[in-house]
Amino acid sequence: MKRILIMLGSLRAAASSAALARALVERLPAGVQAEFADIGSLPHYDADDDGGAPVAALLDQLRAADGVLFVTPEYNYSIPGVLKNAIDWASRPAYQSVFKGKSCFVISVSGGALGGVRAQAHLKYILNGMLAEVFPHQEVIVPEAPKKVTDGRFTDEGILAFAEGALYRWLTAGPVAP
Repeated sequence: MKRILIMLGSLRAAASSAALARALVERLPAGVQAEFADIGSLPHYDADDDGGAPVAALLDQLRAADGVLFVTPEYNYSIPGVLKNAIDWASRPAYQSVFKGKSCFVISVSGGALGGVRAQAHLKYILNGMLAEVFPHQEVIVPEAPKKVTDGRFTDEGILAFAEGALYRWLTAGPVAP
């Protein structure tokens, strides 16, 4: 059994990123188990503090995961602060963090026409700086994401099929292979 940890960039229950992630979990191949990280419970990053139980729980989840799937919106041309905060907690010690060598896949969503491409680029840049193994292709971006959610469910079958195919390539390409 392979385990992936899902890190959402939005805390909002009705977020299109959350709806997309839930839909993709339903499509994961046999032998792959998914778990969601609770980044909303983390304190603000402070290098003088260890962050207590919420940070310890996140680090345990990251250590146990064979790979990390990020599904994030774009806020102000970048990643949301809550996601950056979680990454900052997990990024220590520098170049030796739980992200070193960790297989990662990034999906971005946006209410706009660009689908969060700037957030995706920024997140990949951050992950590369921590020596994570960021899957290089195919990029999954979801433009006008709120229009693709009905009653809390992500309903765009074309996007779901494309994302499922890209996830399958990630899952079978290396350390996350079931």
